Amino acid sequence: MSRHEPWPLPLWIAHRGAGKLAPENTLAAFRVGASHGYRAFECDVKLSADGVPFLLHDSQLDRTTPARGVAGLQDWAELSRTDAGGWHSRGFAGEPIPSLALIARYVQRNGFALNIEIKPTPGQEQATGAAVGRACLQLWDSPEPLLLFSSFRPEALQGARETAPQIPRALLLDTLWPGWWEMAQALGCVAVVTNYRLMDAALIERLHGAGLRGLCYTVNDPAEAQRLLSLGIDGIITDAVDRFSPGAVGLYD
Repeated sequence: MSRHEPWPLPLWIAHRGAGKLAPENTLAAFRVGASHGYRAFECDVKLSADGVPFLLHDSQLDRTTPARGVAGLQDWAELSRTDAGGWHSRGFAGEPIPSLALIARYVQRNGFALNIEIKPTPGQEQATGAAVGRACLQLWDSPEPLLLFSSFRPEALQGARETAPQIPRALLLDTLWPGWWEMAQALGCVAVVTNYRLMDAALIERLHGAGLRGLCYTVNDPAEAQRLLSLGIDGIITDAVDRFSPGAVGLYD
């Protein structure tokens, strides 16, 4: 896939479903993001102890649920009963941790695109990528699903490549560490997703010159969004779903 071939994601992508407006990585968040006009979403996926892909950012359950401990060490039957909404606000109390299967049904029924960040429990990088890739081929019935895999962990992307090579991949970068360029090419990535502070004219030119897309996270400031748009950025992942209009040519309607 090059910049001239079909691309699964619109320019504006809602971070973890709806940014800060709803409990992250829940179906409720996706619905809130959709209510603001978003048609593409980013979420974090890892594996339960019994191999079920589910949505959660942290390795630990402590921040976004009343439970404690490493999420990936618990079976899905237990995780599925965990309240992932009450920490955010009373109105979302009881919102469960969703499985990837649940989110897959929701986005497909609505024609939405999805950026799955593969977020493995430490030590399970390759296995998580492989399992997520395998699951997506089973869950998406389209021959060209509106999907993008991304990860900070090259091993996770390699795992996804082995089981679902046809789903495009992107390397996530918080720093431009030595060898990142060669790694992105070795993994067959079609895009690089960086911390927005890293993206400048030289980097986007290098990416585009090699036929790669350039995306940024997590862009919440209008001035930064405008700077990136002027550079020709291909994707903006944002928490500010109530401030940036995904249907606008610029920042707003």
